[in-house]
Amino acid sequence: MTYSAKPKPLPSFFHRWLVTTLGVLLAEFICDDIVIKGASGLLVAPLLIVVLNAIVKPLLLLLSLPLLVLTLGLFLMVINAFLLLLTSSLMGEAFQVHTFGTAFLGALIISVVTIIGNTFARIGNSRIKFHRPGRRPPERRDDDDDGPVIDV
Repeated sequence: MTYSAKPKPLPSFFHRWLVTTLGVLLAEFICDDIVIKGASGLLVAPLLIVVLNAIVKPLLLLLSLPLLVLTLGLFLMVINAFLLLLTSSLMGEAFQVHTFGTAFLGALIISVVTIIGNTFARIGNSRIKFHRPGRRPPERRDDDDDGPVIDV
């Protein structure tokens, strides 16, 4: 048996819920029209968002495929805003999103937090790479007489 020093990542569902909870908290902090009341709003609303993203979102993506292609994927933000409004209507007083514009901004904030959280946890396909501009290594030139050369 070999043991790896690499720590195991959080289970995927728990990680998604945790990152979504942080995103919802940040969205509520930034947007005045997103209101979370009580622990149920804080804990259950992100759980409902994760479940809706897993069940309803693939169907919406399939139905809106022409719009997604036409808008180069930007319509995905409209779908995310719709899911945030759906969560608000299902949660009642515990989690409220008042307008579509607020839902759009909240969905954008949650998406950015999710990308950053998945990148740091190395879960999913999210990767952020920073490249420092620098000099390219010199090209290797082999002027061996490996074959015919035609000079024009």
